[in-house]
Amino acid sequence: MIDTIAITGATGFVGAALTRRLAAAGRKIKALIRPASTHKRPANIDVRWIDGDLEDTESLRRLVHGADAVVHCAGAVRGATRAQFNRVNVDGTARLVKSAVDQNPTPNFLLISSLAAREPRLSHYAASKREGEKVLVEKSDKLFWTVFRPSAIYGPGDRELMPLFHWMKKGFAPILGSGNGRFSLLYVEDLVDAIVLWLDRKSNPGCTYELHDGQPGGYSWHDVIDTVTHLRQGKSVVAVRIPLVVVKLFSTLNLITARALGYAPMLTPGKVRELRHFNWVCDNTALNTATGWTPKILLAEGLQRTLRWNGA
Repeated sequence: MIDTIAITGATGFVGAALTRRLAAAGRKIKALIRPASTHKRPANIDVRWIDGDLEDTESLRRLVHGADAVVHCAGAVRGATRAQFNRVNVDGTARLVKSAVDQNPTPNFLLISSLAAREPRLSHYAASKREGEKVLVEKSDKLFWTVFRPSAIYGPGDRELMPLFHWMKKGFAPILGSGNGRFSLLYVEDLVDAIVLWLDRKSNPGCTYELHDGQPGGYSWHDVIDTVTHLRQGKSVVAVRIPLVVVKLFSTLNLITARALGYAPMLTPGKVRELRHFNWVCDNTALNTATGWTPKILLAEGLQRTLRWNGA
């Protein structure tokens, strides 16, 4: 039986939602937290916080000691160099896996990766997520492990897609290029449901699963605009097309500036290649077969919950 669960990234978007859900269910939780993130701790929940980070081997050992399962949510999504992503997504994962392997008995291990790992050539981020998966596979011969590759995740607390959705709610939709590429989406609470099911039902070990909201064929940005138009009670949403050459130029300048000033950028040439990729659609069949998980929240309801929609 899974009794104690160790979580990394518990102050982040996905990790915080998972931590709240597990705590509400009375599960025992140990969570890694960086000193700089103590102010982000979810309030009024019973968690044993372990001070440290993915570079601190001793704190990782304390995190996994006595844990029945490890859910690795932490990851770097911003960076100017491959090394910045690798330090967290590859090397940090390797340390956490090693700490888990050294336990007796070993905990079950769930890595929350990204659908971007499917296309590692596109960006440093995508490559680092794929390498993090490889680290788990190569070093975990003693572990019951699973990898989740969720599609783009959104919901309350999201900082990546939320600005775009807010613009759409106001009636403007910034679209890169034609907007014809297709992608899957996933509401954060559906991802949390899948994690909880994984904790409670041992699925096939050593598997990698894709997750999305169940919309066949995913969405295009035109589909998203149509959904928002419906939520706006028929008020149109204007698609503002941003020329690709402009975005490429801005992303290059942003990267140069980030390297000069030492900050971690989100918009880089690699991120533009990810955004331009024509197919981010995925398939839930394997995970549904293994665990019985079925997503519940499609885009219209997800946006209503995310933006607390009450008309526009």
